[in-house]
Amino acid sequence: QVQLVESGGGLVQAGDSLRLSCAASTRTFSVYAMGWFRQPPGKEREFVAGISWTGGTYYVDSVKGRFTISRDNAKNTVYLQMNSLKPEDTAVYYCAARSRSISSYSSDYGAWGQGTQVTVSS
Repeated sequence: QVQLVESGGGLVQAGDSLRLSCAASTRTFSVYAMGWFRQPPGKEREFVAGISWTGGTYYVDSVKGRFTISRDNAKNTVYLQMNSLKPEDTAVYYCAARSRSISSYSSDYGAWGQGTQVTVSS
């Protein structure tokens, strides 16, 4: 079972940047697709971005051009670079892992981190 630990959240102002990291405890990280999800206060968890085991990426429309997902297989880590942050990006951000291909459905992911809070003030 893959264990995931997120870090990098915090309180920032609108327009600022943050980079989230998610470290995976597995020797087979390179065959996993990784996803970033977020759960705003009082709302459902939603897909943000995903990266496949081959490096293909996919983003929800609301973050395209602002967020970048990447992975470093040597470090068993996936990143989410978030630029031009907006108050509506405020949420708990979770990383998740599944085999090989990206999915935007949370139910397709079998491993989850504990989440990291991102708060963007206006």
